[in-house]
Amino acid sequence: MGERSGVLPAQGLRDAVAAGWIQSAHTIPRANIQPASIDLRLGPTAYALRCSFLPAPGVSVMERAEDLAIEEIDIRDGATLERERPYLIALAEQLALPEEIYGKANPKSSTGRLDVFTRVITDGHNRFDEIRSGYHGQLYLEVVPRSFAVKVKELLSLNQLRIATGPARVSDAELPDVHARTPLLYDGEHPVAPERLAISDGLFLSVDLTARRRKPVGYRAKRNSHRVDLSQIGHYDWREFWEPVYAERGDRLVLEPEVFYLLLSAEGVCVPPGYAAEMMAYDPTAGELRTHYAGFFDPGFGYDRAGQRFGSQAALEVRARDVPFMVEHRQPICKLAFERMIEEPDTLYGDAAGSHYQGQETMLSKHFTAQRARGGGSGGDAGGIDPPGIVPLFE
Repeated sequence: MGERSGVLPAQGLRDAVAAGWIQSAHTIPRANIQPASIDLRLGPTAYALRCSFLPAPGVSVMERAEDLAIEEIDIRDGATLERERPYLIALAEQLALPEEIYGKANPKSSTGRLDVFTRVITDGHNRFDEIRSGYHGQLYLEVVPRSFAVKVKELLSLNQLRIATGPARVSDAELPDVHARTPLLYDGEHPVAPERLAISDGLFLSVDLTARRRKPVGYRAKRNSHRVDLSQIGHYDWREFWEPVYAERGDRLVLEPEVFYLLLSAEGVCVPPGYAAEMMAYDPTAGELRTHYAGFFDPGFGYDRAGQRFGSQAALEVRARDVPFMVEHRQPICKLAFERMIEEPDTLYGDAAGSHYQGQETMLSKHFTAQRARGGGSGGDAGGIDPPGIVPLFE
């Protein structure tokens, strides 16, 4: 890597696989390497646990899992993971990182949008989703389906790994200069004015709750729905799993406690080719609210070299804790941290890389059939059948 620091791009990740930094008994498909991350895959066995955990010093993940496991499940041909039960699954990939290389994991976007909580655990480390520099060993994934039971199988990808060297984070002082060169946030077709950027340990995003002729501003998960087979794309009728939610007068929404909501950011997000981003959870001191379960934004999200795209709205995964909680239009609700790439990736988000959410006007995951886009169609019929001429949002 020389003196360069930052996040490894797609070509660097392919080199890392070739060099044995990322290993697997199964061939790693080229399609699993994204512009700034690599998809990690499930191994053949899931352990149903009676509680979550982190390994104590000197205790391996599997030693602790054997103490807490209540059932061993073979998922080679598929198996159902029940709601609100933690499961531990050894991943198909192992790491042998050089001393200067470290990693961070996050759920894939589709995983977060289904309210499936995941986090990576490594031997001898007391933090989730962080892979310490020079780590050699197995990766394990804790999986907790929250709103829906899900069917998984071996080699399915639920989360992603980003690896880096040296300091990669763009500081608050640097963010205005980056935004001036290539806008990071858009308000409609115009970059957000510099004086309107809200910066504090990252760049704040606000929520879009504009009431548009009784169009839904988001969706909330139904209770006691059917299971979702995560290998099925564009398969399920969204109305069997989700209820549309509408803004109250005054462009505000009261979130019911412990219900999972999908909303959209008011701003369009643009991640330039030389950067990657991560959405971070909302500061809990600001209220009993949890936002964000899936975090990585690849280089090229919402970006168009020709200047014909003005960012893409970000899906916001939101859950109120304990008590009903009101959010209002343009209320800051989460923030983005930006990181430098070592170099621009040779493929960007939105290219032929399985990018399902570029230019999104919806927030449901790729597993569902098309729902009416925000602002499209006739008013007041969000729960009806999509009319002829509406193009499916996920292909």
